[in-house]
Amino acid sequence: MTDLRDFEADIDRILTRLERAASFADIVAQRVSGQGIRLDRRSTSPSMHARLHGAALRAWEGSHWIEAASSDLSLAGLEVAADGIERALEAAPVRSDPPGPSSVTDAEASTNPPHPVSELGVEGMIALGKDVLGWATQVPTVRDAIVRIGWSDEERLYLNTAGARTYQRVTRVEGTVVPLAFEDGRVEFDFLGEGGVGGRECLEFLNETRVKEAAESSRSLLSAKAPPTGAMTVILDPGVAGTFAHESFGHGTEADQFVRDRSYLKPILGQVVGPETLTLVDNGAYPGGWGTIYFDDEGNPGQRTVLVQKGRFIGALHDRETAQVLHARPTGNTRRADFLSRPFVRMTNTYIEPGTWTLDELVKEAKNGVLLERATSGIEDPLGGQMQLKVKRGRKIENGVLTDVVTSMALSGKVLDFLKGIRGVSKANDFRIEPGYCGKGHSDIVPAGTGGTYLLSDAIVGPA
Repeated sequence: MTDLRDFEADIDRILTRLERAASFADIVAQRVSGQGIRLDRRSTSPSMHARLHGAALRAWEGSHWIEAASSDLSLAGLEVAADGIERALEAAPVRSDPPGPSSVTDAEASTNPPHPVSELGVEGMIALGKDVLGWATQVPTVRDAIVRIGWSDEERLYLNTAGARTYQRVTRVEGTVVPLAFEDGRVEFDFLGEGGVGGRECLEFLNETRVKEAAESSRSLLSAKAPPTGAMTVILDPGVAGTFAHESFGHGTEADQFVRDRSYLKPILGQVVGPETLTLVDNGAYPGGWGTIYFDDEGNPGQRTVLVQKGRFIGALHDRETAQVLHARPTGNTRRADFLSRPFVRMTNTYIEPGTWTLDELVKEAKNGVLLERATSGIEDPLGGQMQLKVKRGRKIENGVLTDVVTSMALSGKVLDFLKGIRGVSKANDFRIEPGYCGKGHSDIVPAGTGGTYLLSDAIVGPA
């Protein structure tokens, strides 16, 4: 079986050719494959993930980047892309170095799980999916469930004219079950989903106990009450806390927003934004995280970048260009959605680090309010600093005790007010990173993990 390294000699030959025409050039080659299944009581649908195969070529013209892409990794295909770059470079008035430091990293890393999901094959994934469907529909009123299981292998090979060479193969695995509860013409659902970088261990959560818990949760929504409304004390579950960290805060720390003066956070870098119990990071090197990358698309290693440390906003996410402008270092966050897309500053795994509280202590501290569970969406507002998060369900908090289940709701308010209102973060045993996808302007989708533990603060709550 071939991998991208089998094309390396030709890629390096093209890079040498571009080096003669430009002060700096780099090439990112990519290949993606995978399988998945979707099933419910009526149908079973296996699928192959979209197969991508190609390379992005980039050279510094003297004042800006010139890029070309090829879906053909043969020498002839790469030469066509290089021809276009060379023609554009002929008009370049000067040869100058590109902004920021060039990576010189020379390394390889691969997931290599001991038990790859690919060993299951489509038949094995279908068999697991049927087990999950059976467990879910054993719960009264749950007549059906939608089950999805899939994996993808992605290779990226990066070479530049400064001597960097990075090769990575990242294997991502994801599973989801959505139990459907029916009663008197109504349908309600909750969901259970996890994913990460690894192998079959990423699907161990799809067991009888947890699937039935999700099905019972779907059933409970049939009799759930309407959520409370207004300004109140709230607790976010780990998934909702992670969505807040990503959508409401993380996008404002992408330093290309700083350079464009489109981040409400830029003027307060270095200031205290929350209590000492709050530490918020982006971590491309988190073991097994859904958004984990070994190297970014400028050849920098994935790494842990602290954005908020003990309540103080201390860091941002950088590519080479923003690092030059803002006198920083690249943080391993330059990501292309694929070889046909531009590189942008992007998050990896963004989360709030654990604190010292238990969930019971947070509930008692809250006294009255609502626990928000199962994040479904969030809206980014890196310029205005407002937040809106939507969740599938929640629990009322009355006199320091969790009581009634309530239906979907939305949380809103000012991000900085919410941060300053944080009064507690739960312990590491509650910590999890959930899988998701992030678009830069609703396009250029990349895998992004979001997570944390339970988080207590104040916000405005209303129906979703």
